[in-house]
Amino acid sequence: MRLLHSSDWHVGRTFHGSSTTGALREVLGELVEVARRERVDAVLVAGDVFDSAVPAAEHFDLLAEVLVALRVAGPAVILTSGNHDSPARLGFQARLLRDGVHVITRPEQLAEPVLLRDEHGPVAVYGIPYLEPALHRHRFPELVLRTHDQVLAHAMDRIRADLEARRRDEPALRSVVLSHCFAVGVDPAGPERDITAGGIEYVALERFAGVDYTALGHIHSRAQLAPSIRYSGAPLHYSFSEAGKPRGAWIVDLDAEGFAGAEWASLPVPRPLVELTGTLDELLDDPRHAEHEQHWVSAVLTDRSRPTDAMAKLQRRFPHCATLEHRPEQVHDVGPGGYAERMRSKTDPEIVADFIAHVRGGDAATSDETALLHEELAVIESTAG
Repeated sequence: MRLLHSSDWHVGRTFHGSSTTGALREVLGELVEVARRERVDAVLVAGDVFDSAVPAAEHFDLLAEVLVALRVAGPAVILTSGNHDSPARLGFQARLLRDGVHVITRPEQLAEPVLLRDEHGPVAVYGIPYLEPALHRHRFPELVLRTHDQVLAHAMDRIRADLEARRRDEPALRSVVLSHCFAVGVDPAGPERDITAGGIEYVALERFAGVDYTALGHIHSRAQLAPSIRYSGAPLHYSFSEAGKPRGAWIVDLDAEGFAGAEWASLPVPRPLVELTGTLDELLDDPRHAEHEQHWVSAVLTDRSRPTDAMAKLQRRFPHCATLEHRPEQVHDVGPGGYAERMRSKTDPEIVADFIAHVRGGDAATSDETALLHEELAVIESTAG
């Protein structure tokens, strides 16, 4: 059996105020082509399908468009909810969706697998919707479910119990789990640790023992935690910290014995991200930056003083410059001693002049600025008198 593992579509997310819907439509269209070309049997989407708990109508339209295209291409589709999703809104159309599309958003569904079949027999695909401990623990008041790790441990116990029962009739039954969590290789018996990613507490990797393949979501970069436990990452770059990291999905093969290997299927990057560092003049004039003119740009300016209207000037060359940081290479040396000590013997004009030089990286006020400064301070002094 061949599976395509994806996650974290974040339909409806913006990038520094710009819509990503068009770019995501392009990338998910290519995902459909990968599924068709690779003759995938099922597409797995491990949470954060939407970016918001209240997606707009156009975002539902995009999701429906992609799901229909995937089913036309052939594979079944199995989605679970993540911490960004509203389970009710993601799942409200589940019963109306066409055959072969499975949306798992309710906790009671996690031990009810989607059963797929190939020439080797059945495969049970279990989807674990994101389970917020504070909202989930009341279902099992007799248990201690304070952390996400404890909640996932209980969920996996229920899944393994269901697997054991099913294997009495189907000894060759293979298993797949989808989970939206922050999984790390820590000792579950050790002291409780405060480790989080994106607001989600860690889950011990050992929780997923005994499963042929675990399709994880939540981390936006691909990762292999074990041969059969992987993150696919997001299909788009959603922050400059992700710049340069590959976008794609895992193609996972199961044979008669279980996990048989995985290979990476790359997806296009509609608009690459880049960080450019230099003085404003260097960024505006250097011909080496021509290749980045249509990229998303994060500019770091090293001018001694902050240039005037820098963003407007940068966007004339780089229309998609999204962020600007002033990080001067040389910082004005204000000398030894505390601020109060340095100011004690200075006049008001000298204090203001020093402040101007400090914020400009050492560049003093011009003669016209100095004259205006003295004039305004004289007005203030006469008023105070």
